[in-house]
Amino acid sequence: MKFRGKMKIKSQIPTASMPDIIFMLLVFFMVTTVLREYEGLPIALPSATRIEKLESKRNTAHLFVNKSGLVSIDDKRIPMPSVRNVMYAKLVENPKLTTSLKGDKDTPMKIITALHQELRHANALKVSYAAKTRVP
Repeated sequence: MKFRGKMKIKSQIPTASMPDIIFMLLVFFMVTTVLREYEGLPIALPSATRIEKLESKRNTAHLFVNKSGLVSIDDKRIPMPSVRNVMYAKLVENPKLTTSLKGDKDTPMKIITALHQELRHANALKVSYAAKTRVP
């Protein structure tokens, strides 16, 4: 007499509604995701009669300086003597880098000059000044 082995019950997960679930998750993440903007230091930009936008944000380092002399590069506070090291490292990583200098309108010129000297030592010679448009 032959005995049958135990019958194995196969359980399957229904996958018919899987595309609907994936689509709902995709829409949820697209709606709830917020693109991050550079915040930097709180500054009041000077005004200009004519401004031009930078070509690419990918090749831009955002450098903020406020009227008390605090410096921030890409949302990280940096002491003034370390600006040359940070910018040199960024230039080695991306030789097409443009420095976007966003300075407070009340920043003393000696702070801007010191910042220029640090950028010159780092060989970061492509500098763009940020301003807001003056309404005539």
